[in-house]
Amino acid sequence: MLVTNKEVLSAAAAEGYAVGAFNINNMEILQAIVETATEERSPVIISASPSAIKYARLEYITAMVKAAAKITPVPMTLHLDHGKDVETALMCINGGFTSVMIDGSRLEFEENISMTKHVVKLARQKGVSVEAELGKLVSQESTTQGTEDIYTDPDAAVEFVDRTGVDALAVAIGTSHGAYKFKGEPKLDFERLKIIRRKVSIPLVLHGASGVPPWIVEKATKYGAEWRGAKGIPDEHIKQAIPLGIAKINIDTDLRLAFTGAVREVLATSPEVYDPRKILGPAKETMKEVIKAKIRLFGSSGRTP
Repeated sequence: MLVTNKEVLSAAAAEGYAVGAFNINNMEILQAIVETATEERSPVIISASPSAIKYARLEYITAMVKAAAKITPVPMTLHLDHGKDVETALMCINGGFTSVMIDGSRLEFEENISMTKHVVKLARQKGVSVEAELGKLVSQESTTQGTEDIYTDPDAAVEFVDRTGVDALAVAIGTSHGAYKFKGEPKLDFERLKIIRRKVSIPLVLHGASGVPPWIVEKATKYGAEWRGAKGIPDEHIKQAIPLGIAKINIDTDLRLAFTGAVREVLATSPEVYDPRKILGPAKETMKEVIKAKIRLFGSSGRTP
């Protein structure tokens, strides 16, 4: 059944668990997410980025997700991930998405507020929930990692939420996108997160939270991948973040790695195979392993009848 992010995140925040937001790019990824969520009886967020929409087309994505929602009993949402402008958000609002993220984190504070308020107004007319972001995700190459200008300021978060009316806020505390999140030991600013939680009542979101499981990296490397130095967010950090208000956790890189590793293995060990189902089927099963582990880590398993 298709619901909004506000519905699933309100329940998660109230009961102290987080809901996984898994990015899709094709049918097999969607099947892996929905099948696993159903087996685990977990609510789930299906996320599509602007680049995924460009690749697969909005019509295909919405049709696939709506079809999946009809055959699964667990609450699921269709969410725009990192929409950069009003036009993209409006396209998804009118196109059948139940939640959108408007990401104005690259803008000045007042510009971010202005754009976010506009999207909230448009979304409310359609009953769509809205997520926004304040602060910036760092990268391994960042020379300002841990500095005040990129992490979410708690007082600014209060003003931002009050003035925009968003349903969820993505915070920057040291995570990043991609498979190369840290040069050294992972370090997240949990003290900052505690302060934000005390000051802001809406559900908080952790982007760039993939764990880059070593077993996936090892498998892919065995069959030709070159992912030296890939490092993600440890499970212990995720466990620590959830009680501090994180109710939505974004996972994309881990699915890409699992998919690629499994495909590499099939092509390397079964050169006679040319049936796409025999190539992509193992990729789906490997992604399901990853998704199951995430759902259990987030505490959302068994949360639906």
